[in-house]
Amino acid sequence: MSRLLQKLKEKKILVSDGAWGTFLFEKGLKTGECPEIWNLIYPDAVIDIAKSYINAGSDIISTNSFGANRLKLKQYNLDDDTVDINISAAKISREAAGNDKFVFGSIGPTGKFLISGDVTVDELYQSFKEQSEALAKGGVDAILLETFYDLEEAKTAIDAIKKSTHLDVICSFTYDKQPDNSYKTLMGNTPSEITGALLNTGIEVIGSNCGSGFENMFGIAKEIRTANNNIPLLIQANAGLPSIQGDKITYNETPEFISPYINELISCGVNIIGGCCGTTPEHIKTIRQIVDVIDN
Repeated sequence: MSRLLQKLKEKKILVSDGAWGTFLFEKGLKTGECPEIWNLIYPDAVIDIAKSYINAGSDIISTNSFGANRLKLKQYNLDDDTVDINISAAKISREAAGNDKFVFGSIGPTGKFLISGDVTVDELYQSFKEQSEALAKGGVDAILLETFYDLEEAKTAIDAIKKSTHLDVICSFTYDKQPDNSYKTLMGNTPSEITGALLNTGIEVIGSNCGSGFENMFGIAKEIRTANNNIPLLIQANAGLPSIQGDKITYNETPEFISPYINELISCGVNIIGGCCGTTPEHIKTIRQIVDVIDN
């Protein structure tokens, strides 16, 4: 049993990190620039982000590799740097985390659609295989498939990772609230449908991230838990809804605002909790304080 699964078996609630993109823009990332190339050209800035979340109380740090698959990097003419970018991403987060914290290798969707013929299953498989192997080589503890919306793409990614590495896999989908108050992916699947479809893929943790703020994540978590009450559950919510103020994007869920919703999510059976777009080390500090009270 892996160190991660042992912690979860002990009923420990783990705190993950928050947004990376927000931080990178604050540090000078330009619109249209590849965030992942910073692992090679500005590693000190990237490790500073990771350390900020460690200092805020995160048990888990992600890697700056969300879009670092060959298919996406090709848009920046960086596809030949795919392996180096991912190895560097993993090493940076591992250095920040040390040996007692966990590092999740972040892998996002390719942005290509099987349904429209943009990409083949084999092209997806090879892309996820290459990225996960590089992250494993860099020293991650697990792979976090996050912000997925296409079940077939996710299943292809899981298959590639399971056959190429010995790492635990967390698979997290994004759901949007519908006019009838239900939640569905971009492709029209509900949390219960996705949960049922993923249970036989061999993943270790299921989850949801992005799409909703903490206020709305409870409905998603509850539906997943109704579908299955045993598999560990990760939730990483946005800091509410974004709005543009001047030249900055701000979010409406402050660290103070999210407190009651953190308690609700944990009572619903969430095992790993953190943030997505718009969340900061201050949000993570709030989550850490609540988790420490519950654990004690």
